[in-house]
Amino acid sequence: MSFYINNTNPFRPGPMTGNPVNGICEKVLIETTKVFDACVSQDTETGIVLPVTSFNPANPTLPLTFISAQNQTGADIVVSNIVIDRLEQTPNYANVSMTITIPLTVTYRDASGVIGTGTSSVTVNKSTVLYVPQPSVTPIDVKVTALFSSTIGSYTAENTFTVTGCFEIIIKITAVVDILVPSYGYPVIPPCQACQSCACPGLGDLPLYPTAVNGTTTTTTRFN
Repeated sequence: MSFYINNTNPFRPGPMTGNPVNGICEKVLIETTKVFDACVSQDTETGIVLPVTSFNPANPTLPLTFISAQNQTGADIVVSNIVIDRLEQTPNYANVSMTITIPLTVTYRDASGVIGTGTSSVTVNKSTVLYVPQPSVTPIDVKVTALFSSTIGSYTAENTFTVTGCFEIIIKITAVVDILVPSYGYPVIPPCQACQSCACPGLGDLPLYPTAVNGTTTTTTRFN
């Protein structure tokens, strides 16, 4: 059983049926990241130069044949030189510009036919107009998600490829805030297996979530 498999308990996530106001039992203060504005762009660029280092396996036989270049797994993009230039006639909007550096894994085939990888990076300057709230005690942040993909390229210099690649960049104006939202209370989480013999001795009577003694929080059992 799960939230969605053979589970008809009303205290579960999923599509709403009937009046959505029914069942609301409290107002919950949640600390979360609020997105004030966002945009996405897709661009294709040619002539991108990718110097490659950290070859694996080491010392490939030159020349190399380009296969692909993708975001490096587990590596964070670097966003620098962020400038928020508010528009004079519409001060709640601003031209947001930045420099985005994306770490890459480059896959190639060497002259001996051995497929290997190396590391590189690509840098792009981005500028866009977005809604930016007025300054406050809570700081505004610019969040960026960036993807790069290339399967077209050639070996143009020692340990260097020149490629054509696609960028997909998502820019968000965010802030960590406290938001008051209506709530149906805690969900009832069903057991992963139907057999109750799998329950842990001594834990079966503990509630899954803390309960506000003097509040309006409803008590829920561990399982449906």
